Amino acid sequence: MMTPDTEKAVAEAIKSAKSPLCIQGGGTRGCGIEGELLSTSALSGITLYDPGALTIVAKSGTPVSDIEAVLAAEGQRLAFEPNDMRSLLKTSGTPTIGGALAANASGPRRIQGGAARDYALGVRFVDGAGNIVKNGGRVMKNVTGYDLVKLMCGAYGTLGVLTEVSLKVLPVPETQGTLMIRHLDGQGAIKAMSRALGSPYEVTGAAHCANILEDGPVTAFRVEGFSQSVSYRLDHLKKLLADLSPEMQVATQDMSDWFWEGARNVLRFADNKNDVWRVSCKPSDAPALAAAAQPIECFYDWGGGLINMLVPQGLDLRARLGLYDGHATRIRGKASVAVPKFEPEPKGVAQLTSGLRYRFDPRGILNTGLMGPVQIEAV
Repeated sequence: MMTPDTEKAVAEAIKSAKSPLCIQGGGTRGCGIEGELLSTSALSGITLYDPGALTIVAKSGTPVSDIEAVLAAEGQRLAFEPNDMRSLLKTSGTPTIGGALAANASGPRRIQGGAARDYALGVRFVDGAGNIVKNGGRVMKNVTGYDLVKLMCGAYGTLGVLTEVSLKVLPVPETQGTLMIRHLDGQGAIKAMSRALGSPYEVTGAAHCANILEDGPVTAFRVEGFSQSVSYRLDHLKKLLADLSPEMQVATQDMSDWFWEGARNVLRFADNKNDVWRVSCKPSDAPALAAAAQPIECFYDWGGGLINMLVPQGLDLRARLGLYDGHATRIRGKASVAVPKFEPEPKGVAQLTSGLRYRFDPRGILNTGLMGPVQIEAV
């Protein structure tokens, strides 16, 4: 295992590598591929924080908890709600900010505020040839050529090893409130969530779970802001959704926190040993996909645009779902050549992405095969 503590050391480790490398941050999402382990956990520390400019810069191995603590002291936060997968995946370690961006880890607030990549202002990384690359800056508007910042978010270390990230942060709202509607089925939940998200009431979380409480399904809507505004919007959401179910209530603060933490970290499935998949789709397709999948249990997030599914071990969920506008990713469970972790790309797209990986990793040594093959020749 290699744990370089400087960017230069990362570059030297990659340059001298004679075989594939398994790149990871804090190790909380597991590695799952072959190769010598290269961890960025020793690249830790906040290098700049300007609360007035809503900007923070940190080395990639900095624990997310350290960043959240520093931000909280100034009444600020990471708006994209990075998830913590340790309970679900039964891993140890510490979630890092580089790992969160590499996985584009985004929680329930994505439907309103955007994904992790939308808050990334700049990155420094080392590519597969050992070159140190800098892209982006410390403000939202910059003219630095190609937007490699967004490209690195969600690449899972296949294009380069992040060494430093610059992020936009936001103020913590005064309060939050959650409206819970009871006993809606999947179709009813999608109708309610679509109506709420299409309203002017700035819903920052919309999720549905059939079995989260013992006495039936819950569909939840979160709003955040000043206290008077939150109360006003919750009251109007009640009126807006009253015809769908008379059973609704505003959750206590503890219940609200519990629900959204569970949604963000998929805690509902943490104590079950079956496989877990994330299905991204059009919200209107969610009920039909859930019916086709026949999961043990499922949890809708992002207004139905994300379905967390619990299915029997070894099941090829993609084969069961068939063709639809979206993709399925295995989050927990053993991947195979026949059923890889990530959705196989159409031939044309696969050629483009393979060629892209070749440009950044010409030897094909960074998380080899995790997101598809690298074309080891110019395209």
